[in-house]
Amino acid sequence: MLATPGAILEDYAVSLRNGFLPDTTPLAHLPEPYYNPWESIAADLPDLIRTGRIREEVEGLQILSTDKLHNDAEWRRAYVVLAFLTHAYIWGGQKPKDVLPPVISRPFLEVSEHLELPPCATYAALNLWNYAARSPDGDLTDPDNLMVTNSFTNTIDEEWFLMVSVAIEARGAKAIPMMLNAIDAVNMNDSVRVTDLLNDLTQALGELAVILERMYEKCSPPVFYHEIRPFLAGSKNMAAAGLPDGVFYDRGDGNGEWRQYSGGSNAQSSLIQLFDIVLGVEHRSTGERSSNAGPQTKDRLGFIEEMRNYMPGPHRRFLALLSRVSNIRPYAMAHASYSDVRRAYNEAVLMLGVFRDKHIQIVSRYIIMQSRLKENHAEARRVNLATASSEMSSRKNEHSHNLHGTGGTSLIPFLKQTRDETRGTARYTD
Repeated sequence: MLATPGAILEDYAVSLRNGFLPDTTPLAHLPEPYYNPWESIAADLPDLIRTGRIREEVEGLQILSTDKLHNDAEWRRAYVVLAFLTHAYIWGGQKPKDVLPPVISRPFLEVSEHLELPPCATYAALNLWNYAARSPDGDLTDPDNLMVTNSFTNTIDEEWFLMVSVAIEARGAKAIPMMLNAIDAVNMNDSVRVTDLLNDLTQALGELAVILERMYEKCSPPVFYHEIRPFLAGSKNMAAAGLPDGVFYDRGDGNGEWRQYSGGSNAQSSLIQLFDIVLGVEHRSTGERSSNAGPQTKDRLGFIEEMRNYMPGPHRRFLALLSRVSNIRPYAMAHASYSDVRRAYNEAVLMLGVFRDKHIQIVSRYIIMQSRLKENHAEARRVNLATASSEMSSRKNEHSHNLHGTGGTSLIPFLKQTRDETRGTARYTD
C-alpha cells in the first residue's frame, strides 16, 4: 500500500494543492541585487529582441556566480531567466546563433545541473515556474487570473498560450491524489472505490479539455506561429531552421561542447505523462506497430520517454515510482467487459483521448494551417522554425507529415499515434 498522498507527494516536490506547480507562487525577481544584470535584460527582452539589441546586451554581461542562490525558489527563478536569455540570444536575430557565450552558458549549466534539468527552455522554465496570480487569492485554474513573469514578445497571445497550460496543471492537481488512491483501492480489491475514483478522474480530464479549448480565446494563430513559436524551438533536429550541429555551449578558456536539446513541449508535462502511466497507456516510437508482447522499453517509448529528461528531477522520479506501482489497467481488464470497473476505466481512457484530440485540433489550426500561408516580407528574411516549416510546406504536398514540433518530432504523425494508442487502450470485450 502507498503512503498517504500528501506524504508521497512531498517526497517528490509535488504539491497536494497545486500538483506539479510549486506550492507557492514562483519568484518574479531574484532578491539578490547581484543578479540584477540578468533580471534587467529579462525585463527588457521583448524590446531588445524587437530592436535587434539582445545579443549585444547579453554579450556585455559579466559571468555571475551561482553562489548567491540560496533556496529552491531562487534556483528556479535563475533557471527561468537564463532559459529566456538563452533562447532569445539563439533565435533573436535574422539567423540563429549557434554559439552560446560563457556569460550565459557557464551559470546556466550550473543552475541546470542543480535542478537536474537540461540548459534550455523546458516546460518547467516556460510554464511551471513562469507564472504569477493577478491577485493574491486568484484562481490558478483560470488563465484569466494568471500572468507570465517573463516573455519573449510581451504579447497577450504568448501569455495566454503559456498560462492555459499552467491552468491545466493547476486544475489537474486534484487528479493526482485521485490516481494514488485508485492504486491503493486496487491493492485492497475495493472495486466500488476504484470505480468511483475512475469516474472522478474522467470528470477531471473533461475539465482539462475545457481549459485547453480556451486557447482560441486570446492566442492568435499567426502571432503564435511567426512570433512566439520560433523562440520555443530547441537545437535538436533543427538543421532546416539554421542549427545543423545544435548549439556550442562555450564555457570559456577554450572549453565547451556542442549540445542538442529539444525545445519546450507539453510532452514535458509530468501531469500528462502521469495519466498515461496510471491508466496503462503504452506508447511506441512513431511508426512502430502495436505489439501485445513484452514490457515497455525505452526504444518503444522513444520521444515520450526522452521527454522525462526535461522534467525536474523529483518529478521524473515520481513518474518512475508510479510506473512501478501502476496497477489499474490489469485490474480493470480482470473484470468482465460489462462491469462497472471496466466501464469506468474505458471512459477515463477515452476522455484522455478526447483531450489529445483537442490538442491535435489546436496544432492543426496554429501550426499546420499557418505553415500553408505565405509568410509576410519581414518574417521571410529570418531563418527560424517558422520560416523553415513554411518553406518545407511549400515544397511538399503532404506537408503536415513533414513538419516538426519545437521538440524536434514529426508533428502530426506523433500526435495522431499518441491519440490512437490512448484510444486503443480501452477494451470492450473479454
